[in-house]
Amino acid sequence: MDSRANQTMENQSTVLYQNVVVMRHGERLDNFEPTWASTAARPWDPPLAQEGRVRAFETGTRLRQSLGFPIHRIFVSPFLRCLQTAAEVIAALSSVDDGSRDGVSNEPSKVKVSVEYGLCEMMNGVAIRLNVAPKDGNWGFDIAECEAMLPPETLDKNVERVYKELPKWEELLLQTRARFQQVIKDLADKYPTENLLLVTHGEGVGVALTSFRNDAAVNEVHYCGYVQLKRPIFDKNHSFSDAEFQLLTRSGETGVTYFLPSHLKNHTDQTSP
Repeated sequence: MDSRANQTMENQSTVLYQNVVVMRHGERLDNFEPTWASTAARPWDPPLAQEGRVRAFETGTRLRQSLGFPIHRIFVSPFLRCLQTAAEVIAALSSVDDGSRDGVSNEPSKVKVSVEYGLCEMMNGVAIRLNVAPKDGNWGFDIAECEAMLPPETLDKNVERVYKELPKWEELLLQTRARFQQVIKDLADKYPTENLLLVTHGEGVGVALTSFRNDAAVNEVHYCGYVQLKRPIFDKNHSFSDAEFQLLTRSGETGVTYFLPSHLKNHTDQTSP
């Protein structure tokens, strides 16, 4: 039996599933220290606050204990807060010394991590304040420097990125949402037999939800909030399946709240908060 993805026995045949978790970064420092940006060399790219590091590790521990399957690949936005979130999550996913030994642990050397430009923040004044955006248009994201923020034994430097560069500044909201939707699909399709964790920004998590539950209206994505998606890859006849992802996350369970049309509330286990 292939152990690289979550499996279910059905009529003595195996159905192979792919799981994708899309997660927001932890609390950013500039929300705790309002004057930070005034002296920062890169005021558009704040690090995590200590509270964000703690929350990221705690969320990684929760993932390890509750998902029931290993994470094989992590793709992360090049923004510093996302890189630091991913590093904390990797540490938690690999930890077995909390006394419980519950869940599925990942060996760091077996988790492959890559930076993906397509998971970056909305490139407009809605998400990045105009007074901190670089005046010369140089955002200064260097892949080697981004990778240095991640555990070296996890890096997969041979991955071909979906987006070769950052989206252009003044990206429209509809363009941002289309980007997130496409990059989630492209990454999942590129690695169909692997479970993925995508560390991104709040809008990306919201898009992951509404792309596969388009009748839902996202209310809020908290720091380190995440949604879980699942789809069958090979059916019981061992034929490749191109089925759509199913949203498994209930509103309010994992830091993401959303509403469904009232007439559907009695027909789904994903209810409004």
